[in-house]
Amino acid sequence: MLNIDELKFDEKGLIPAIVVDAKSKKVLTLAYMNRESLAISMEKGLTCFWSRSRNELWLKGETSGNYQHIVSITADCDGDALVVMVEKDGPACHTGADSCFNDVVYESEDLHEFSYAGLMELIAGRKTNPKDGSYTTYLFNKGIDKILKKVGEECTEVIIAGKANDKKETVYEIADLCYHVMVLMIEMGISLDDIFDELASRHVIDHKVKQEKMTN
Repeated sequence: MLNIDELKFDEKGLIPAIVVDAKSKKVLTLAYMNRESLAISMEKGLTCFWSRSRNELWLKGETSGNYQHIVSITADCDGDALVVMVEKDGPACHTGADSCFNDVVYESEDLHEFSYAGLMELIAGRKTNPKDGSYTTYLFNKGIDKILKKVGEECTEVIIAGKANDKKETVYEIADLCYHVMVLMIEMGISLDDIFDELASRHVIDHKVKQEKMTN
């Protein structure tokens, strides 16, 4: 683990800190830290930056309540930039946006970004703004029983493909299952964060169990 003294601050005593949402992996903001703000961040477990415009320390969330709880801080290979993984209490941007990075400068016509959050948003849109001919809208219109039936059918398809040891077909069926489970999540008001938090809590429990086994 690196010591602060091993990091390379610039001629103004600053180091860029890229803040990333630990759950969604979305880049939230780019800010700067000096030795003091980095030390405060590590002591409090909350992001603290150096404001270049105000020339003062800036504890994120101190006035807005949108604190950023630090999960980890990692330096790059040269030790002159940081990635700060956080769990946030609210928007990262002063405009009220979730992230400071929202204005598209370039977008490829051939390559497309995919995220579970983006897919969830698309599925939710088919519920709040029904679209004729949409299979997703059809499922929402049919209701919970139809959605659950499809989840059950897709579970069976995954089992059949897995039992046949057909990797390609199993991947296809798992994707179908994931989609229908996400429809169920939207129908029941379950978010990706709900699942993330549940899985994270199980990881902690599993880690504790492993430790107990090692000490016994």
